[in-house]
Amino acid sequence: SLSKLQLKTGDLDPRLFSRLRHLQKLDLSDNLLDKFPNSFTLPDLRVLNCNNNKLEDVTALKQFPLLEELTYENNAYLTLNDDYKVMFLLQNLRLLNGKDITKLANHVRRVNSNKLTSKVTAHWKKFFSDQLPEKYTAEQVKSIRKKFLKSVQTNVVYGPSSLSEFTRWRVKMIAEEFLANSLGLELNSDTEPEEKTDEDEEESTESPREAAEEVAPVGDISSYISNVTVTPSKRKRNHSKSSPGNKRSKTQANTEEEAEEDVSAEPLHFLQCHSKGNSREDFKTQLWSCVFEPVIDSGARKDPIVSSSRTVATCGGESVCLIDCETGTVLKKYKVATEEFFSVAWTTLTMVLSDSRKKAHNILAAAGRRGIVKLIHVAADFCYGEIKAHKKPIATVCFSPTQETHLFTASYDKRIALWDIGIPDCDYNFKASQLLVLETASIPLRIALVPTCPEQYLLAGCEDGCFAWNIKLDKGQKSRPFEAIFQFPGEESLTTSHRVDGLAFLNDDVVVSKSSKPGCIYLWSWSKSFDAKGKGCQRTMSAVILAELEWSTTDMSYLTLSTCPAKEYVFCGDEKGSVWMYNLSTYTTGWGSPKGKRSERRISPTQILTWPELRVNGEQPPEILVNNVVADPAFTYLVVLTSVNITAIWKKF
Repeated sequence: SLSKLQLKTGDLDPRLFSRLRHLQKLDLSDNLLDKFPNSFTLPDLRVLNCNNNKLEDVTALKQFPLLEELTYENNAYLTLNDDYKVMFLLQNLRLLNGKDITKLANHVRRVNSNKLTSKVTAHWKKFFSDQLPEKYTAEQVKSIRKKFLKSVQTNVVYGPSSLSEFTRWRVKMIAEEFLANSLGLELNSDTEPEEKTDEDEEESTESPREAAEEVAPVGDISSYISNVTVTPSKRKRNHSKSSPGNKRSKTQANTEEEAEEDVSAEPLHFLQCHSKGNSREDFKTQLWSCVFEPVIDSGARKDPIVSSSRTVATCGGESVCLIDCETGTVLKKYKVATEEFFSVAWTTLTMVLSDSRKKAHNILAAAGRRGIVKLIHVAADFCYGEIKAHKKPIATVCFSPTQETHLFTASYDKRIALWDIGIPDCDYNFKASQLLVLETASIPLRIALVPTCPEQYLLAGCEDGCFAWNIKLDKGQKSRPFEAIFQFPGEESLTTSHRVDGLAFLNDDVVVSKSSKPGCIYLWSWSKSFDAKGKGCQRTMSAVILAELEWSTTDMSYLTLSTCPAKEYVFCGDEKGSVWMYNLSTYTTGWGSPKGKRSERRISPTQILTWPELRVNGEQPPEILVNNVVADPAFTYLVVLTSVNITAIWKKF
């Protein structure tokens, strides 16, 4: 018994344990183990207790072939998929977490394996057998192997969706055996390894992993991505709509263009992972919101460049997905059959564990048509609670950057509510409370907290314009009208105001807002526009315009924009599947000066990423609208959400 000794993985010395050749029973419960060393040789071990640890992976247990009884309860990161893995790996296992699993284990080892083997073999014969020439080179072997392994893991589905991660794991194993045994397609030791996530990252994704359907005939996307580098050319600037005074000198133009021509991006993945009922024919589900997961313990709140990982949460239709942008793997998928999700947001909560230790965990809030906020503890694959926030749909949600439990929900009931979601205890009990209600004149579509005073002012883009509220909690008044409405050029009153369906801060002061007026994206100054000293509510204030961005002339609404403050970029998709990118680093210094003047001419996009020629069953997808486009803080990845259930992931080089 080595129970309750605060042991970590590094404390288990394989050299010591390898001498215990006849050890049959080992108790490692109530420790801090996150995994087993791979060379932890105990050839005669029969009973193992790992309860109350931090285990993230079970595959290392295969080194105990005679194991008959195994318990690993209260390891938050282990899921049903791990139960099935150990049933397959440990042929002698009879008891798992106190339950007799003999019949189920036999089914997993025989019936499940036979079914998957048949499916893998059929997949090869149908899509890949004719791609391998009679005489092939090592490079061709490597290429076909890589494509097949990716395709088969994506497309072979069997059993309930809650076991999709186990299925994917077994399919890969079976496919590799099939290639080696039946066809002799093994990679030589000097070839490059198959692309995959780092071991630690692979371990952390033990979760219900739904199949992400590739949007193309099997193998087409892999081939397209690996052989074609799409470096979108800059769009020619067209100043025909500008005023006569907009001409620049040749030197000025060249200098500015040289500074802008620094982005080369190519598409990595096209995913169809929000399909209703996992249907490959679903090109109607609209995708609405995405946000990158923050990195825990990275000083993220201070340094935006390290404030996110390569994992992004996306939502649309009945599901929320977590996607690894580099590999295109759908790490986790959460479904509510009667919901249509419109918005997701992350926060990091410091939770108290059962042994009174504290640990930071990322929590994802998701909301939509039902007016309910779902709270998901992502690492534990557990939706631990919900808040019935509104009686009408929730358009968008966001967390306070300074108060980790404060969540804003903006609803079609013409209210923006501030909630304290609380911190769940070790049994996931929590208490949510409503702190504030902001009354809006029309439906709020986008919300943003003012970076210099996020606990005092909130901006909202609504159906009838752009509004601001004082949200300071010490005012006592729980229900509040808006404090200011901002007037833009061409708007003389509330009756002539336009829908604001895009809103974000480029830096601490510059606001970017998009209205339903064709081709209209304004950049304006918060500090110069908002009169904090004025008294009274519902005052009209003129937005001090700094510049206007040239964008599509469409009058289509709800194609929202986003910003990458650390890189001073603005992104906005259009009605043709393109992404308009604006590098504004050459302008922001001038705007920030006391005498900063408005840019007289409309600023053209630095680049436009055009939607590549992508065929589904030999045909182009229907009309593609870009509903949202978001970059990670370091601007390494660009995630594009469309109206046709396709998530496109671009990577900047």
